[in-house]
Amino acid sequence: MTNVLTLRQPGASKDRGLERNPGMEYTPELFAGLRINRSAVERRAGTIARRRSIKKDHQTAWLLKALSCIDLTTLAGDDTPGKVKRLCRKARQPVRKDILAGLGVADLNIHTGAVCVYHNLIEVAVSELEGSGIPVAAVSTGFPAGQIPLKMKLAQIHASVAAGAKEIDIVISRAKVLTGDWKGLYEEVKAYREACGDAHIKTILATGELATLTNVAKASWVCMMAGADFIKTSTGKESVNATLPFSLVMVRAIREYHHLTGYKVGYKPAGGISKAKDAIAYLVLIKEELGNDWLGPHLFRFGASSLLGDIERQLEHRLTGKYSAQYRHPMS
Repeated sequence: MTNVLTLRQPGASKDRGLERNPGMEYTPELFAGLRINRSAVERRAGTIARRRSIKKDHQTAWLLKALSCIDLTTLAGDDTPGKVKRLCRKARQPVRKDILAGLGVADLNIHTGAVCVYHNLIEVAVSELEGSGIPVAAVSTGFPAGQIPLKMKLAQIHASVAAGAKEIDIVISRAKVLTGDWKGLYEEVKAYREACGDAHIKTILATGELATLTNVAKASWVCMMAGADFIKTSTGKESVNATLPFSLVMVRAIREYHHLTGYKVGYKPAGGISKAKDAIAYLVLIKEELGNDWLGPHLFRFGASSLLGDIERQLEHRLTGKYSAQYRHPMS
């Protein structure tokens, strides 16, 4: 990947901790020359899970970290207030108390990173999570396709924030990436950022629909320039969702953006991550490429629904030595 750090200005790379990314002026020279070598990316991504064997207490610690980073999500046509309430209770108590007690971690107050719902169920989730410290995230801007007018997209954001959402997961216009309208993408995401106000914005790239890894890298840069708090792989509705190669490209863009500006942007892989061993692979990727500062829900999330069930199942196995049936670990 092309090194953009030579464009850094003196003093610009001072680490700004958890200060929110304000974005920057549209600067196409920062990403115009990017060319991603797919073979090299896939080769590096393929080593992540193979080079690490995490067992016993270490595995338990990584799995507890993973579940604290989950955006527990329900985005289905049959969502009901009752289903969302049950999901919120699971977010508050993601693992059975007897399992946590047996592992000696009952006093850690572990909960998921957020609960993510459609707009019309925000108020239900906010009410159910009151006092928990767990934020409600809402999908917006014509999720999942984004094929509605900009005016309606902004109205959706305003309505979701007014309803109590603290995080807004927006979808970018994929057509702007595929046609090379990078300035248009920048202006679009910047408008979303302004509409979000104090609510954090997670920009969904829909990486499986962007045709090339080079487009994924460029879209990542443009969204961060426009003020994204997180960049996210997928809606979970595409035919190809989160993968380690997509993730490697995006987290390296985050790393270079941080070196350039001092601001830390979060990362969220979403869709298709349902096994505990896969979650650990993503955490290893983050640790190796971005460092420990990103290993927490403030800068890393999984967009997942079924992942939590498998993590709970693996934790019970660690305690009892036996695998339980999946139905014993319902989400809602």
